[in-house]
Amino acid sequence: MLTAMFLAALILITVHSQETEETITYTQCTDGYEWDPVRQRCKDIDECEIVPDACKGGMKCVNHYGGYLCLPRTAQIIVNEREEAAAESTSGRNNVIRRTPADPQRAPPNPTHQIQCAAGYEQSDHNVCQDIDECATGTHNCRADQVCVNLRGSFSCQCPPGYQKRGDQCVDVDECTLPPYCHHRCVNTPGSYYCQCNAGFQLASNNHTCVDINECDANNPCAQQCYNILGSFICQCNPGFELSSDRINCEDTDECRTSSYLCQYQCVNEPGKFSCVCPEGYQVVGGRTCQDINECETTNECREDEICWNYHGGFRCYPRNPCQEPYVLTSENRCVCPVSNAICRELPYSVVYKYMSIRSDRTVPSDIFQIQATTIYPNTINTFRIKSGNENGEFYLRQTSAVSAMLVLVKSLSGPREHIVDLEMLTVNSLNYRTSSVLRLTIIVGPYAF
Repeated sequence: MLTAMFLAALILITVHSQETEETITYTQCTDGYEWDPVRQRCKDIDECEIVPDACKGGMKCVNHYGGYLCLPRTAQIIVNEREEAAAESTSGRNNVIRRTPADPQRAPPNPTHQIQCAAGYEQSDHNVCQDIDECATGTHNCRADQVCVNLRGSFSCQCPPGYQKRGDQCVDVDECTLPPYCHHRCVNTPGSYYCQCNAGFQLASNNHTCVDINECDANNPCAQQCYNILGSFICQCNPGFELSSDRINCEDTDECRTSSYLCQYQCVNEPGKFSCVCPEGYQVVGGRTCQDINECETTNECREDEICWNYHGGFRCYPRNPCQEPYVLTSENRCVCPVSNAICRELPYSVVYKYMSIRSDRTVPSDIFQIQATTIYPNTINTFRIKSGNENGEFYLRQTSAVSAMLVLVKSLSGPREHIVDLEMLTVNSLNYRTSSVLRLTIIVGPYAF
């Protein structure tokens, strides 16, 4: 019965509406919308503003047509204003219904009808309400140290990054007091901060972490050898050099100054090393020792009638026939005075020439030469003496047996110097026969103790 009566009423209204235009308005909207009496249509309800703690767990509340969404705080929402307008125009459960005659020739309603928009909105060219960007138009009241952020129908004054609101003012956030952002040191700046590293480190690409600088690869500061260590480096020098006071450069080590025993004769310092040199007549052996050069074997400059005698540090040429009248040469270096010559009766029967070399400053006492009879006669007595060449008492002749004696050096000799010493052997028999022979010893003292 009720249904029949309701249909009848609809039919009656329809008939009546053929004669005159009639507008019937329903103010009931779907869930999530509410009636806007100014704009005469349903508008969306912003649940994010009116519902206390709409989203839990730190989620971000985003208003949606007819409801709202809870999204992560990092989510970004893009709103199409045309779709928004379209959504708002169809959001009512029953909108304004205009009933017109079925005459197709009748003109549509006036399209220039002005609508009324809420605060923060303005009419667009398409006769819809659109948001006013107060930040772009300059109609906001944000302070000079604040940033204007446009909202739907309004705006918000926020502090720029690195600042926080304290009352109405924006104050700098000291990031260096917050949990450590920087690996080594933090430097606060207005609205921001930056990180610094200790000496020997540099900022990584993330501008927070500090990594070691390999100074040896980047810009080798060492004069010779560089070794990188964490946060620094150390320098070392090649053999023969030592670090200078700046611990970077290398100075030559004067080995000759540090020791006087490196070389037997003379030490010559060179960059990074040293070398030993020897005087003329010597050559370096083993890098440090001086050895006599036997010039008689290498560069014999004596004549054919001379013999070469090498000594420590040089050589000398002596005649092959050293005999002087009335002596005649009977064998190498042996001169004999003939018995047939009356002069020879007062002279030694023979003179033998010998040569020897000793080093300078030889330790004394020292046995240096032995004299011995070459012919032994029975029933004879041999005595030995220094006949000449010992005016300063440098030598002493010690008889060691019946036929031999030893020449002893008792005073140190310095060279270069030549000593000629005559050593005489006197032979006497039981019949009172006397004869003598002389050994003429030439002693060459070298210029050095080696």
